[in-house]
Amino acid sequence: MTAAPRPLVLMLGVDKYVLEACQQHDVEGVVAWGAGAHDYGLQLVPDGMTVLRVDQASSPEAVLSALHRAGLGDRRFDAVQTSDEWAMVTAGVLAGHLGARAIDPVTAVYFRDKTLQKRRVRDAGIPAALTTVIDDVHDVGDITELPYERAVLKPIAGAATAMTSVVDSVEQLRALSAKYRAERTGQRTFVLEEFIDGAEEWVADGVVFDGEMIFCALGRYGVPCLSTVDQALPLWLRRFDPTTEAWAYERGQPLVARALKALDLRDGVFHMELFHDPATGTLTFGECAARRGGALVHEEVQAKFNVHLGAAALLGALGRKPELDIQVRPETIGGTYLMGRSGTLFRCPSPAEMKALPGVEHVRVEYAFGSQISSGVGSTNARIAQVLVSAESEDAMLRRFEELRAWFDERLLIAPSGGAMRELRAWQQATWPDEDYKDQLWR
Repeated sequence: MTAAPRPLVLMLGVDKYVLEACQQHDVEGVVAWGAGAHDYGLQLVPDGMTVLRVDQASSPEAVLSALHRAGLGDRRFDAVQTSDEWAMVTAGVLAGHLGARAIDPVTAVYFRDKTLQKRRVRDAGIPAALTTVIDDVHDVGDITELPYERAVLKPIAGAATAMTSVVDSVEQLRALSAKYRAERTGQRTFVLEEFIDGAEEWVADGVVFDGEMIFCALGRYGVPCLSTVDQALPLWLRRFDPTTEAWAYERGQPLVARALKALDLRDGVFHMELFHDPATGTLTFGECAARRGGALVHEEVQAKFNVHLGAAALLGALGRKPELDIQVRPETIGGTYLMGRSGTLFRCPSPAEMKALPGVEHVRVEYAFGSQISSGVGSTNARIAQVLVSAESEDAMLRRFEELRAWFDERLLIAPSGGAMRELRAWQQATWPDEDYKDQLWR
């Protein structure tokens, strides 16, 4: 009797938790590994997976060419899966050619294009910001007044709050246009969104199967993502507890489920952001991605709820219902960024050192020694490291965050950048006072 073949999945990009799930569920993986992610070197592909090196995992041409070069062009794939925001539409397009399961490409477009997304959500009766498309942010000369009293300018299909700004006047819009034109930005189709004022930013991460939401973990950002970027703050977020904060789930879950229905997500995982007005209790849809969230979202959800979003993403792509063993921990679970200063990173505390501290459950250090750290915060991806923390309450968690940030900063060794060699010599002498590197006389 011949054994059934292992399921074969084409994965666009490297998601270590989806790859872990492949090993756990005996799935054969072919991984299209983009040049940028490969060079970054943070996530690696385990042995036993077939790797296709490509310029961009989001390019159908690059991936299809790599498949044929590897002799896999005629293989029968069961699914195409991606956790890469930029490769969502590509997954659907390639799956159609390969005869495999994946997100429908039009559905993927509604998860990428924020104007189409908000229109569909509003049509379903869910509050969402009004939007106006700017076809070319390099040329806004024909805009004589803002469509809203206050607006948010951002790429129509971006990620991580990059190139996102609050705009209060036409003059400010034109200044940003001139800046992006001078920088020759590749992204030029932007959107002006109605600004949602005075609200907390909530997050919802969960699982959908056969068009029904079967799990949802709600939480909130400490500060809205846009304020985090504008004010160069360390991002943090925590999960709501479904028992002690049942009110949040009663308020949020129905809206999340309605939005997912409106966007026609059939299977897989999602990452949604909402705006909550504490004064009125109203919720406004922010945006949603058909993938797991970034930062330490996977780790938070697994730590708090015992739900593996990587496995849910893989099984959903294959059309299998994930078997969720939900176990809710009573502790407050959250994650925060550990920031740095501009310059060259010489040293930071190791993951082992940080995990030895009270309440620290997981650490990810993302900068290697010798890396150049730029000034400013350009997106919600700006950090040296991230930590996952458990505590008995939100207040205790916030105290732990502050202690961790101070402890981490005290142990950073970063050489300043942009100054004269004389200034670097002064920094060197102050850092290693017992060593003498001066240019000495022969005798």
